[in-house]
Amino acid sequence: QLQLVESGGGLVQPGGSLRLSCEASRMISSIYAMGWFRRAPGKQRELVAMILTDGSTNSADSVKGRFTIARDNAKNSVSLQMNSLKPEDTGVYYCNIVLIRGGEYWGQGTQVTVSS
Repeated sequence: QLQLVESGGGLVQPGGSLRLSCEASRMISSIYAMGWFRRAPGKQRELVAMILTDGSTNSADSVKGRFTIARDNAKNSVSLQMNSLKPEDTGVYYCNIVLIRGGEYWGQGTQVTVSS
């Protein structure tokens, strides 16, 4: 059973930084995209950032210029560097992997809280 193991969440003050990491428990072939979603309190889950196999990225307007997504294809891992964090970035962050042939995997979620 494949698992996506997330790490790096926590409590940080506004303006601070966190780095989230996600690694698959085994090698996965035919990955189309890897990314991060989040669910803020009382809101629906939304895309934060996504990176395709060719290296192209897509991110929410609210995080552009502050968050950077990167992937390591050899390790089937994806990271999210979050800088200049704001209270509205608070939520549960989920790692996501989408396969070329369809199907996807989700991590269990890691809590990010931005508060003074």
